[in-house]
Amino acid sequence: MILQSIWFFIWGLLWAIFFMTDGFDFGVGALLPFAGKTETDKRIMINAIGPLWDGNEVWLITAGGVTFAAFPTLYAVMFSSFYTPLLLILFALIIRGVSFEFRGKIDSPAWRRVWDTCIFIGSVAPAVLLGVAFANIFRGLPIGPHGSYHGNLLMLLNPYGLLGGALFLALFVMHGALWLCIRTEGNLQTRFFEIAEALWLPLVILAILFFVASYFATPLYANYFAHPILFSVILLAVAGLFGIKIFIAGNSYFKAWISSCVAIVSSTFFGIIGLYPNMFPSYIDPAYSLTAYNSSSSEHTLTIMLVVVLIFIPIVIAYQVWAYKMFTDKVNEDDLAYEEAY
Repeated sequence: MILQSIWFFIWGLLWAIFFMTDGFDFGVGALLPFAGKTETDKRIMINAIGPLWDGNEVWLITAGGVTFAAFPTLYAVMFSSFYTPLLLILFALIIRGVSFEFRGKIDSPAWRRVWDTCIFIGSVAPAVLLGVAFANIFRGLPIGPHGSYHGNLLMLLNPYGLLGGALFLALFVMHGALWLCIRTEGNLQTRFFEIAEALWLPLVILAILFFVASYFATPLYANYFAHPILFSVILLAVAGLFGIKIFIAGNSYFKAWISSCVAIVSSTFFGIIGLYPNMFPSYIDPAYSLTAYNSSSSEHTLTIMLVVVLIFIPIVIAYQVWAYKMFTDKVNEDDLAYEEAY
């Protein structure tokens, strides 16, 4: 049971890291049609995430791989219950990746508008769909005996699910705006500062609504009331949100972005901790829920995987820290002249 609990934590951590890293990419893509007033502005925005966006998506592959290897039953039910949303997310990510490469291949405003629209859709759709999916997991799914799913796509679009989608999108857009504050300068930086400042209050309102709605729509708070120390996770999310406001006001954009990271990770773990030991709770009958215990691989498999993870995950993290440090300089018009620029 200890191994299953460890892997449950790792599973949640990998999703949180994915939201934290790829979240600002989604945010930049969502802002592109609105904040990019000129072609130069748009190219600077894209190049601000250019060296990092594809590496960030490694965490999505890792989270999916861990689900497959550590919790194969969960993986099977996930792809049967969320088949359509997962395919939509996959297609959106493919379209987004292609768009970054193709938009500059032909010197035509109409050509670029098409690919800019694809970047926007390929950024907004995964953000919203992931929020809807996780909110529905927190709420519970219509899972019957033997992991059979008794629902459809429209059932996922309930008020609580849509609120989760809106919160994820707002978190990611704020995350992207703060990243652009770090990577840009001059009037463009001022524009993203104003966007982040204007978005803060709507984001806080959405977060409050989500935490309150979770009390009524989900069983997440049961673990918190059983172990009150866990409320510190919610307080950490609140601290992250208010840290954004404080550091924006002081023009400390990197600290504001770190605060946004804290808010995203804490908000994710708010749900993960509330779920434990459930992974896909069933609202048809709790006995049909998929848990860390009844959906996991054998202890031998989990042990081998744990050794591999303890060796390679720190290496991946070290590489990403190095990459982020390499690409934290400001992006300006001179950088757009390089052949490798987008």
